[in-house]
Amino acid sequence: MMNARQTTFLILGGGIAGLTCAIALQQKGIDAMVAEGAGEFRPAGAGITLAANAMKAYRYLGLDELITQAGNPLEYFEVLDRKGKTISAVQTNTLGDGTPPVAIHRGTLHQVLLDRVKSDCILNGFRAKTIEQQENRYRVSFDNGEAITAEYVIAADGIRSIARNTVLPSMLRYSGYTCWRGVAENDVALPLTKATETWGTASRFGLVPIEGNKIYWFAVKNAPCGSERMKAYTREDIQRDFAHYHAPVEHIISQTPPEDIIHSDIYDLKPISQFAFGNMVLIGDAAHATTPNMGQGACQAIEDAVILADCITRHSVIAEAFKDFEQRRMKRVHGIVNRSWTMGKVGQLQNNALAGMRNVLFRSLPSGLMRKQFEEVSEFKLN
Repeated sequence: MMNARQTTFLILGGGIAGLTCAIALQQKGIDAMVAEGAGEFRPAGAGITLAANAMKAYRYLGLDELITQAGNPLEYFEVLDRKGKTISAVQTNTLGDGTPPVAIHRGTLHQVLLDRVKSDCILNGFRAKTIEQQENRYRVSFDNGEAITAEYVIAADGIRSIARNTVLPSMLRYSGYTCWRGVAENDVALPLTKATETWGTASRFGLVPIEGNKIYWFAVKNAPCGSERMKAYTREDIQRDFAHYHAPVEHIISQTPPEDIIHSDIYDLKPISQFAFGNMVLIGDAAHATTPNMGQGACQAIEDAVILADCITRHSVIAEAFKDFEQRRMKRVHGIVNRSWTMGKVGQLQNNALAGMRNVLFRSLPSGLMRKQFEEVSEFKLN
């Protein structure tokens, strides 16, 4: 058996959750090793909106101003019908203490985070294959033939987490809809401060302005799980399906390079009852993957990272810190997962009459109700 590298803290996954956690620990004087499956970091993906709670969490790390400058602050979020008429709206930069959400390309955010992690703490091309507990340590074997032994493992390895699957059966749930994402030039002068989501029947479309005068968009459509037809969809197929949506939806799709359009079925993780397993803990999507209907997947992972680092500094026994993290996070993240699941069902109503009634109902709701719901999610306090 080959000799394994050794470290005290090992973070599995170098995505938003893993890198944010590494930064938070680093600021506490802990150099955690980050094992990332990709051979190199590339500016992949599309856009992301960091809601106020995520930006407040980054404020604890001193990164909020840097991320705001790198991205595009938003002031309004509006839900429209397919003709472009308002269903509901909220002024996001007046919620709570006025911290605005920031829309940013995932690649840009990733680079901001990567630049703040010590380079000798990151290993690329290390995709976890197996995890074995050996007395008081964990031995993690990787696809590249390497192995690392660690006293403590922080699993930030995503919705299909190897770490989680080691201790729990798979609990992924297919949402009933599939999604395409892309980034196009904002050549139609869409307002830079407003994000919109348009609700149709069995489909939705989002437009979010990000940095560099670009538009991040997403198209959601009801579909069978793993549909080969959906996998084979071309840009023109997406245009056809959303041709009945208001301008500039079809145009924005047409301006996106076909090779840059990302497709994925939407899953979440059915709420689990445990995040901490002795000296191993699950964070981010490994612990509580959610559908994107509330825009809170990455935001909750960012909260996780900051709170976990705080828990570690409060406890001399790391297993107790991990258990404290679990207790501090469980109720909030499960609430987000369940609300997002329900919102997806409402947004993707299949029946025309029901979708029409939905729109009428949402228009009749007091504006303060939507504002209150946004404010609840947008809060973040360390203690």
